[in-house]
Order: sequence, then C-alpha cells, then structure tokens
Amino acid sequence: MVFDARSSSGSRSRRDATRPAAGRRPRASSAEAADPALTEASESALAEAGDPDEAPVTLRLDGKVALVTGAGSPDGIGYATARRLRDLGARVAIVSTTRRIHERAAELGVTGFVADLTDEAEVGALADAIVDQLGDVEVLVNNAGLASRASPEVLRPVSQLTYDEWKSEIDRNLSTAFLCSRAFQGGMAEQGWGRIVNLAATAGPVNALPTEAAYAAAKAGVVGLTRALAMELVADGVNVNCVAPGTIYTAASTVTEIKQGLGTPIGRPGAPDEVAAAIAFLCSPAASYITGQMLVVDGGNSVREAEFR
Repeated sequence: MVFDARSSSGSRSRRDATRPAAGRRPRASSAEAADPALTEASESALAEAGDPDEAPVTLRLDGKVALVTGAGSPDGIGYATARRLRDLGARVAIVSTTRRIHERAAELGVTGFVADLTDEAEVGALADAIVDQLGDVEVLVNNAGLASRASPEVLRPVSQLTYDEWKSEIDRNLSTAFLCSRAFQGGMAEQGWGRIVNLAATAGPVNALPTEAAYAAAKAGVVGLTRALAMELVADGVNVNCVAPGTIYTAASTVTEIKQGLGTPIGRPGAPDEVAAAIAFLCSPAASYITGQMLVVDGGNSVREAEFR
C-alpha cells in the first residue's frame, strides 16, 4: 500500500487528538481566556516540552554510564539488571562488598568495584573512582541490601530485636540507597538528565511478615526516600523511582519462599530478569514522564484480597 499525504485528507489521523499539532497554537480553555497570565504560562510550558511526537521514547542507553549496586550474585537481580543495561548500550559499573564482583564484571564485560556501601567514606571513594574511570554516572540502580552469608538477614520479633540488629538492617537496606543517591545526584543534576531506581520490596510498603520489622521498615523507608528525592530533583531532569519485587526465585530462596511464590495468582515465583526488565524501563529515556513512583513486581499477589478455592 502506498501512502500519499495529498490523498489522505479525508482519512482519520493517527495523531493523538489530545496533542496539539506541531506549530499550531492550542485552543485556550475558559480559565486561560479569562487570565492572560495563565495563557502565557501554558505557552511557556508547551515550548519547554516541545513536540510530544518528538519525545525520547527509546529504551536505549547508548554511551550512558550506569552503576548497579549489589550485583555480586550471578543469579540475583543486580546481575540481571547490569546485563540488561549493558545490552541497552550503557557503560556499566557494578559494585559489591567482596572481590567476587570482579568475576561477575569479567562475565558481563563491565567494570567492577569493591566497596562497603554502608560506609560514607567508601561510597565517596567509589564515586571518585567511577568518575575517573568511566565518567559521571547518569543511571544509578540502588539494589544493594540483600542478606549474605557474611551478614545474614535478622529474623526476630520486635520484642527480641536488639538495637544493633535493627541498625544493621536499616543501614543495609536504606542507608546504602541514601548514601549512593547523595553521592551521584549532583553529577546528574549538572548534566540535566539522570535516572535513579531504588529497590524496595512488597514487604514494608505493601505488606509485612512477622519477625521482619526492621527489613519492612527499611524498605518502606526506601519508598519515602524515592518520593522525596524525586521532588527534589524533578527540576534538574532527574527521575527517581523504585521497584518493589515480591517473591523472586534465586539460588538463595528458601523452601518457604518458593512455596509463597507458587501461591501467587500467576502460580510461580518471579525471576530476577523479570524484575530487571522493570528496572531497565525506568532507567530508560522512555520513562521520561514517570517519577516518584513504586512499581510492584509480584505476580499479582498484592492485589488479591483472598484466595478462593
């Protein structure tokens, strides 16, 4: 079929009717007509936004420097995210607390760094090292926070939880996101473009389990940090969002967690790459009008009110 613009005047346009045509002044609303200042403000906003049809809808991140924290496990969310961002063209750096990160970096063909992200000085040194080797970070994924063999998750009711255990969970799951966001947001703001994606969880913002008060509090705090930071950076072209996974199957999953995944409406636990896909979208230029949001990836589990048999 040959398309001829001259013979298509009678056909229906595929342009969204709610969007003004390029170069055409939109019709003023009654409020704008009554207030010339409002009309001027509207025209200024349209001029800044440009033609919506020319908006950057690509998922590509060619040439952008991306940092993914907590990517030491080859079957974890951080590793899957780093792989996706690499495939989208980003120059990726990954970091974890142990030297195994260099093995992961070699597998992915990216750059690895070792740092304790609960330590303010080490985060500062990490930021300097990444800028020296790769340039300013434009995409930050705060994934660090999961427990490890060296630092297992604390599972105790509040009545038995020590203050040191409480602080450990808060530092690991919330302070890491705060310190890294603070370290890299300035460079993004100076460039006028950036993406920060924090890893929350359904535990805390959506639901909770007994013995996980510290973890739930930290992840709820991640959502609060995300929203506050989004409002602080919105004028600088930096979008901040978070992803809240439910039960995700990894090598570290317990039998109980796997059973929980089988009980979701979809009928299985999620995969790290499914979470990574959501993260990668929020990192992309295509997510330019999304900020301060929490995207739940849990197989519909948080939606179901009750399980009927």
